[in-house]
Amino acid sequence: MFFSISGPMFSQQPLVEAQAHFNDKKYDLVIVTLEAESLLPIEHSDVIELLGDAYSHTEKWDAAISQYRVLINAHTDVANYYYKYGGALAMKALNGSKMQAIPLVLDAKEAFLTAATLDAKHIDTRWALVKIYIELPWVLGGSTTTAIMYANELEALSVVDGCLAKGYIYEKNHDYKLAEQHYKKAVEVGQSKVCYNTLATFYLNQNQTHKSITVLRAAFTKFKDDDFQQKIAEISQ
Repeated sequence: MFFSISGPMFSQQPLVEAQAHFNDKKYDLVIVTLEAESLLPIEHSDVIELLGDAYSHTEKWDAAISQYRVLINAHTDVANYYYKYGGALAMKALNGSKMQAIPLVLDAKEAFLTAATLDAKHIDTRWALVKIYIELPWVLGGSTTTAIMYANELEALSVVDGCLAKGYIYEKNHDYKLAEQHYKKAVEVGQSKVCYNTLATFYLNQNQTHKSITVLRAAFTKFKDDDFQQKIAEISQ
């Protein structure tokens, strides 16, 4: 999708070129094309967002955070901007020092909570909240109960996502029987590559190699995707 930008100080051509580079996954070229345009007024949000996305794909988290911060300050009612801002903060936390990580993760959580409030149907935000509430220790606000609440919201939006989220929660809490039940239900309902891969990986992590291979074989039969055969070969070595 290309966006129409009006105004005397902006030509649409850089955005058209940058979007084409982005679609081709040439993120460095997106950055080169748009960095000069990022000084434009905040009404050119499409430019700012695309540049932030390119920084994210190249793991330049500080630069991505700066772009998304401009967006959330200018557009306080757009959930997806808060989601992207929170995501960049969380990724910086994962790649930084432990001392730096805690405030970043807490800021990310607040951004995701804002996004969830703004958009009751934002699936990715609820996934992010499930993971944050499970990963955070309780002294920093982690909560299995809250994670399950967001998993229930996910399930109301998408049964498959809800099942996968609950499987993730129970696996993290070492309740492997319930985790298996939800992952198997996700396969039954969703019938997607993601669902099959998630269940196969779960079994592999439980040292149930034969079950993992059985799931991968079923997936190969369904999708005829050689990636499943490759995984079977790797597991069987």
